[in-house]
Amino acid sequence: MSDKRREKLLPVTHWPTEEEARASRWFTPLSLGPVTAATRTWVPAMVPWRSNEAGEVTPEVIAWYERFARGRPGVLVVEATGIRDVPSGPLLRAGDERCVEGLSRLVAAVKAASGGETKVFIQLIDFLAIKRRPTREAFLSRFLEVTPRLRAALGLTDDAAVRAHLLTLDEDALRSLLPARDFEAMRMGLRERVTDTHLPHIEGLPRTLPSLFAAAAQRCARAGFDGVELHFAHAYTMASFLSARNTRADGYGGSREHRVRLPLEVFRAVRAAVPASVAVGCRFLADEIIDDGNRAHDAAFFGVEFARAGMDFLSLSRGGKFEDAKQPKVGASAYPYTGPSGHECMPTTKLAVPWGRNVQAVEEVKRAVLGAGFATPVVLCGGIATFEQAEALLERGSADAIASARQSLADPDWFLKLRTGRGAELRRCLFTSYCEGLDQAHEVVTCQLWDRLKGLPDDATAARTDDGRRLLAPEWEPGPSPSK
Repeated sequence: MSDKRREKLLPVTHWPTEEEARASRWFTPLSLGPVTAATRTWVPAMVPWRSNEAGEVTPEVIAWYERFARGRPGVLVVEATGIRDVPSGPLLRAGDERCVEGLSRLVAAVKAASGGETKVFIQLIDFLAIKRRPTREAFLSRFLEVTPRLRAALGLTDDAAVRAHLLTLDEDALRSLLPARDFEAMRMGLRERVTDTHLPHIEGLPRTLPSLFAAAAQRCARAGFDGVELHFAHAYTMASFLSARNTRADGYGGSREHRVRLPLEVFRAVRAAVPASVAVGCRFLADEIIDDGNRAHDAAFFGVEFARAGMDFLSLSRGGKFEDAKQPKVGASAYPYTGPSGHECMPTTKLAVPWGRNVQAVEEVKRAVLGAGFATPVVLCGGIATFEQAEALLERGSADAIASARQSLADPDWFLKLRTGRGAELRRCLFTSYCEGLDQAHEVVTCQLWDRLKGLPDDATAARTDDGRRLLAPEWEPGPSPSK
């Protein structure tokens, strides 16, 4: 690592000895309802794009999670997994009975690789349709609906003449002439919203989603997962119901009490569908970041309602919304982590202070939950990458568990290294956008650091992508115990 990049990382004044790690709060057990995690270390859901077009558990998927499990985190959350058996690229699915066998193999592999220590949860997700950005010509010539209002505005009666005239206009003229949603569809690609209640399948989501989530959760329980994490965060269906931008007028939008109604109905359906031995919680946003979005006080309200309903844990993320995503290239889809809210979700060292971006908002949620009389564990993430940082947050009661995605990606053994007094051997994440850029392109996610280590014994045999990137983090062989 260059000195310049090293200087941007959060300073470490002291790596814990094995005795110090053993006495720390981070490496003590945590009760998550019916499940007890051995430590308060947590690998949150990351989508590595290692499944296939059928959403199956491939050998590459198993190898990915086995590698994390060898680092023995307290909880390992399997990637966002679709509750519907519909085409969604190489994203895992739990929407059909055929999925159970592969998911069972995945659970067994994680348990074996961690010596039975790691609790394995699965994140369940629903998402609405999003189309690729068309060319300007294709949209105006084929996809745009020519309405009476548009004909009247142009003084034309023939649809072909309307389309031909629109093709002569510049972007500013089109912005003033077209309905906002049509102009957005031309620039970004068509995206369904939970407020599109003129569409029967969107209007009917409150009737269909609880049973879909429940059926998927039941399959995951039969596959052996210790817990289910309901994906109520970022740019997807359930987060959109929670969002302050949800203006549905059917009792599922508008006020916070109405916006939280469907998420609670989904939770209750899932809780009833899985055994009492399975933990059920959710991931939601401490702050949407976008204009007119939810803030920490809204998240605090939702957190109390989720705790009141009986959720076993609350995992808080941040941002990652479509509303401020940058314009995709023609032929690509909008990606919800490319704008300001996305940069807050996955902070890099381009930000002045990327570390602990979510702490204050999560603390507000934690205080509200405790103040309402609930002890529901709260999981904190967002630019947390050292033992000192994590331990200090736990000691002051900011959260009950600390999650780290990209540092765990850079070095899946980092929890084990810390526990055994070998923190100086850590491969520290550079907090760049390298892995996020691969995710954005739906390419197999890897870490730039894995290929910086040369001369390793398995260099010639390590599995690699077609373009030569190492598919898994190099293995760690602990040397002699460090001196006391």
